[in-house]
Amino acid sequence: MPRGKSPGPSVKDKKLYEDLRDEGNSKQKSARIANAAAARGRSSVGRKGGKSGDYDDWSKKDLYDRAKEVGVEGRSSMSKKELISALRNS
Repeated sequence: MPRGKSPGPSVKDKKLYEDLRDEGNSKQKSARIANAAAARGRSSVGRKGGKSGDYDDWSKKDLYDRAKEVGVEGRSSMSKKELISALRNS
């Protein structure tokens, strides 16, 4: 995006929007991130995410079921440690 051209009145953090566009992000994604950062603060936007526990805390059965969901091959003969490794690499 050429510098100096306004992204429009709906974008709340114009500098962040321009930086994101310069990185190659789409207009929609840049606007969504810039507006979220303006509403909640820049530091909280990056922390947003899932609340799933660490695989080390899961039971072997739960790990096996998750591996089945994502299609890990050879899961039936894997140990808990191997299931964790396979899930982290999938």
